[in-house]
Amino acid sequence: MAKLFSKQDFLNTKWFIAEKLTSLLVAIIIIPKIFNSLGIINIGKLKFAETFISFFTPLLFLGLSAICIRELIFYPKRTKFILATALYLRTASWLFTIVIILTYVYFFIDTNLFVLYLLICISYFVRVFDVFEYYFQAIKQTKYVFISKTISLLVILILQYYGVKNEFGIQYFAFLLILDFLIQSCTYISIVKIKNIFNFNELVFSKPMATYLLKNSFPLLLSNFLILIYIVTDDFILKYYHGDAFYGFYATIYFLIITLTWSIGFSIINALFPSLAESYTKNLRVYYKKISVLIIYMLALGVFIAVFYNLFSLTILTQFFDKSFLKINNELKLFSWRHFLFL
Repeated sequence: MAKLFSKQDFLNTKWFIAEKLTSLLVAIIIIPKIFNSLGIINIGKLKFAETFISFFTPLLFLGLSAICIRELIFYPKRTKFILATALYLRTASWLFTIVIILTYVYFFIDTNLFVLYLLICISYFVRVFDVFEYYFQAIKQTKYVFISKTISLLVILILQYYGVKNEFGIQYFAFLLILDFLIQSCTYISIVKIKNIFNFNELVFSKPMATYLLKNSFPLLLSNFLILIYIVTDDFILKYYHGDAFYGFYATIYFLIITLTWSIGFSIINALFPSLAESYTKNLRVYYKKISVLIIYMLALGVFIAVFYNLFSLTILTQFFDKSFLKINNELKLFSWRHFLFL
């Protein structure tokens, strides 16, 4: 693997993994406390609201992430046009999508939860500024991503702990989503200004660039929708046929398997994406070798995760959650193999 990837690629990966490990440690400390504090029914309501809105992420993100990073690598002189256009496109798509979401929520979902859905929608607006994260990934300076997310993580950790101690409701924790991404966005903007990477006054929308980006990102947008339909079908069935409590248990399993452990694998892939993009244009033979190595590492990670949860699932549930969560022990073991099998 060392022969295929450069020292900068490994450094880039280390920053990504460091950020995920930091998030993992913090999540182990605070998330079970939040789950225990809110109770399984409220957790089900909160997590389903997040899942419902995440179904629209292909429209919200427009598949621009991978395309923008690729274009920033291939055409660095177009950086200002790419970032500015992506920012405008993301903002416009958010305005369009939020009207659809909130209209549906108002007429078809419990009106008492309208504010909850609104808060989560606003958090996606704040996230439009993560287009600057595309830039840092493209130039392999993910240390700035680490700095941004670590700062927000520490602030949110304190506020989450405060919310648990004072037994605040789900709307408080939904508001923290807004604050989380707001801190990250402000940090990115501050780094760009301090490093004088470019002048924000020069960020001008380009119609030809918008057409080009949307044309190239459309296959990703479509494929992301198809993937989400496959993923969230189970979520909708669980919610509407079994209720909030049942979905809350499922959300707990998802948190343990995906958020805590598989996110490390995703971070490795994201960190090495610029290297893969470069190899794809310069040397396809090297590109396929890199893909093969990544698949082997992901398979190994999948086996490790599955074995880990099959051995220690009961210990984890006993130590970090209240007794009501013990009933998901067998489901947790089974779910740990899911993403490994479909890798």
